[in-house]
Amino acid sequence: MGSGAPVEEGVLQDILDPGAPLTTDSVITRVVTVAGGRFAPGHLGELTRIVGFDMVDAALAETGKVQARVRDLPSRVVVYLLLAAGLFAEVGFGQVWQRMIAGLDGLAVATPSAGALAQARRRIGPAPLRALFDLLRGPAAGLATKGVYWRGLLVTAIDGTMMCCPDTVANLQVYHRGGGFHGGTGYPMVRLLALVACGTRTVIDATFGASSVGETTYTLDLLRGMRRGMIVLADRNFASQALLAAVRDTGAHLLVRVKNSRNLPVCARLPDGSYLSRMGPVEVRVLCCEITITTSAGARSETYKLVTTLLDPDCPATEIVRLYHDRWEIETAFLELKSTILGGRVLRARTPRGVEQEIYALLVTYQALRVAITDATLGCPDVDPDRASFTIALNAARDQLIHAAGVIETTVVDLVGIIGERVLDHLMPARRSRTNPRVVKRAISKFVASTARGRTRGPSLKATIAINILTDIDP
Repeated sequence: MGSGAPVEEGVLQDILDPGAPLTTDSVITRVVTVAGGRFAPGHLGELTRIVGFDMVDAALAETGKVQARVRDLPSRVVVYLLLAAGLFAEVGFGQVWQRMIAGLDGLAVATPSAGALAQARRRIGPAPLRALFDLLRGPAAGLATKGVYWRGLLVTAIDGTMMCCPDTVANLQVYHRGGGFHGGTGYPMVRLLALVACGTRTVIDATFGASSVGETTYTLDLLRGMRRGMIVLADRNFASQALLAAVRDTGAHLLVRVKNSRNLPVCARLPDGSYLSRMGPVEVRVLCCEITITTSAGARSETYKLVTTLLDPDCPATEIVRLYHDRWEIETAFLELKSTILGGRVLRARTPRGVEQEIYALLVTYQALRVAITDATLGCPDVDPDRASFTIALNAARDQLIHAAGVIETTVVDLVGIIGERVLDHLMPARRSRTNPRVVKRAISKFVASTARGRTRGPSLKATIAINILTDIDP
């Protein structure tokens, strides 16, 4: 079942005259190929190759949201409007629409009012965006992609973050303001949990809801994304026996930090200093280590206790400890979503259904950008995807959308495209070992929190990391 879109495509050719007479005239010819008729504004620029018409139509058909009659705002066009809004978080939907049709001069396109755009978004609801996310989510990496696999296991991480939505009466019925010693947050908070592939920072699965529900509860919704051949990294908040058993039952391995004071009895010692123990019904391997970071400003050490279901003694303890550092890649993914895309802004939606719709649209747009980056690096086996600039990819995708460029592929399939070319032309240096103190960047109070006193934000420092496996600690 399709969306009712005509089969023929709209082809637009522009000849741009420079205006004032010149010694030699300059003529620029541009050919734009988009969907036909009223479906023409429905595109995401070059990212349409990743989130294609067929994929959007399938999501609409699955959720029963295909329009009954083709009018100015067909359902497919509205889905692309929501996805494009993720590329232009700083403007309203009316301005997003203007950017979608900016490259379609010469074609008869609709000019809907703000009310018409709002009504169209309400009409399709969140279900098609959720279905579209299910179609697109995943690691998006090949077996040969650098930095994605460790000893044949796909390296992933699980964690949560908070997003703000408008403080409307409707939103406050579902989402609540955060607490605090200085009056709490000004906006209701949405808790988002994600399972991310560390090497590509693509989203394997995600769930979200009210902040009154804890992270470990939401994690149960992410078990469907875990499987054999995967290792999941997590922080201390996820070190519960029930969750450990649930992850084990999916076939995936888990590597999680636990509190140093947690009593885990020694069942058997391994040659590398780690030991076997049990957490409820699950047999685990415990690694106690001291990590020392040395910079030009001095050295500091901290003791870690890690627990993993990876029992193979051929995997050295120090190698497993180094692997745990990859957990921070999910923090970078959240940074790209909340800071690079949203710019620290509050979500637009003023109703809970709108919030659900907007978050799924953001996740789809983020995933499309990450897939574009990964596709670009597939042909460069020596290039780690984390060297690709997400900001450059985002800005390139914006440019392509405004020009309505690369919407429909030619007969030659190009995985790289303009977005990939710009990313590869501006690769960042290989990741270096550096450190920077964690500080309060946006405090509610004008006074520095006591926990951050003495820690000032400054340039990062080159660091040397030493790992010492401790064998004489009382478990």
